[in-house]
Amino acid sequence: MILILHQHAKILVRVSYNREELKFEETDLCRVFWKLAEDYPKEIIAWCAEEFENDLNQDNWSEVFHHDLIMASYGIKSDYLSEKIGYIDQLPFVNINREVQYPTWRMSSDVGGIVGNVLLPFKEMFGQIRDFGFLLNSIAKLGQQNGLFCYSSPKLIKQELEKRVIETKVKAKAGNRKLFFFVKAHYKSVRLWLLFWCFIKYEKSFPIEVLIMSFFQEKYFKKKINLSQIELQSKIAGNPVNSIDVIIPTLGRREYLLQMLEDLKVQILFPKKVIVVEQNPDPVTQSELPELREQNWPFEIVHHFTHKTGACHARNLALKEVNANWVFFADDDIRFEAGLLQKSLDELERLGADCLNINCKQESEKTVFHKIKQWGSFGSGTSIVNARYCKKISFNEIFEYGFGEDQDYGMQLRNAGCDVIYHPDIEILHLKAPRGGFRELSVPPWEDDKAKPSPTLMIYAKKYYTEEQQKGYKNELLLRFYSQQEIKNPFNYLKRMKKGWRASEAWAEKLQKERSEKDMITSG
Repeated sequence: MILILHQHAKILVRVSYNREELKFEETDLCRVFWKLAEDYPKEIIAWCAEEFENDLNQDNWSEVFHHDLIMASYGIKSDYLSEKIGYIDQLPFVNINREVQYPTWRMSSDVGGIVGNVLLPFKEMFGQIRDFGFLLNSIAKLGQQNGLFCYSSPKLIKQELEKRVIETKVKAKAGNRKLFFFVKAHYKSVRLWLLFWCFIKYEKSFPIEVLIMSFFQEKYFKKKINLSQIELQSKIAGNPVNSIDVIIPTLGRREYLLQMLEDLKVQILFPKKVIVVEQNPDPVTQSELPELREQNWPFEIVHHFTHKTGACHARNLALKEVNANWVFFADDDIRFEAGLLQKSLDELERLGADCLNINCKQESEKTVFHKIKQWGSFGSGTSIVNARYCKKISFNEIFEYGFGEDQDYGMQLRNAGCDVIYHPDIEILHLKAPRGGFRELSVPPWEDDKAKPSPTLMIYAKKYYTEEQQKGYKNELLLRFYSQQEIKNPFNYLKRMKKGWRASEAWAEKLQKERSEKDMITSG
């Protein structure tokens, strides 16, 4: 490991290789960064503020950097960008959970590292940047979109410091000018105007000069970096006996479900157990799936029949039956090839990952994202998750019959230290059955109040967004929905949206209160 010690991410103090000091006539921190990557392409090029040199936990670094395509840092006292980035970005990568290894492009200059030959492809694009914090965040922001795995990792520092740091609020090093420059460089232009508007509305400032200056910032948004020449092979030892259970909630889709079970019958790796939760709200009905007990299957089938409907309840019921190493959360109207399960587990081992979001497409759809990457979403019908996480968390039934249960479960995984990885080359065909599935089609009770957004999405936002992200979400919704509705008078539209937002907040509070009361009754 090559260690760069610096003061305030500006002044180069010392460079060492395996604790032996390297002599450098160059004093520019960014230039030294690139030079070390060229001279030591196989080494981790690490950076650390001088005051934290004795707090590094180098014994853990091999665990953090378990394959070459990883960039990690940790904000002990500072991050580069302020929380105001949340005004224009509501993805999970912005609001960092500092207690776990958390997926994020937000890099800190306090401590971190990246392998030299992974850094080098970025030099042509970013070689002229002289702000070390801006450089680190630019590499991670663009890299994450192109297959670089980026983390905030408390494992980089000693545990005794980690406990103190978690309770400390980190400060932003970059001011508003650099924030505007970064947004111009790495986001669509409309986000820059949204940021400007949020500053006027919430910061009570009018940064027109900064806005104009940002127009001269070079644009990196949507540019590509080719990291395909870097071998991705995790050093984490895989489980010698990989087993997988499959969870399938279903409602009124008998033929689709049986098709899907036929695909499981011909797998190269058979599931250990297939757990089917069949739902029918009619209290006098019985199961429509006698085949589950009458036919011979090459795996154990656990069949639950219930009159209580709902995706969250069904999956939680199924999760109680899991005893394999992995869980495949599957929809009942999907088709896939015989190698799906084996290939998925092989890739999870190669990546050293605990969650794989499989590429799910309809018949005529084309793949949009072509690189393995950290994923900002989660598919509860197309994902394989390490069972040790599934046993810690459950689907929140407050999202039943609304929207957001997928996103919520994904956030629970990330906050437990489990990254969600999308894989474009493992595919599932989604038949998109016209009815049934795992939830009833019904008009939600808040429909008459014209609540906007859906109260369940409001619950999600209140639970996981920073204050700035919530405000940005509200304004983005306001702008995005304008072209989709009939009211074109902007004053009437604004009045209508404010009323819808208040209705959504009221319903969200009502749903949370009802859920809390139900949980108290259940636990009592």
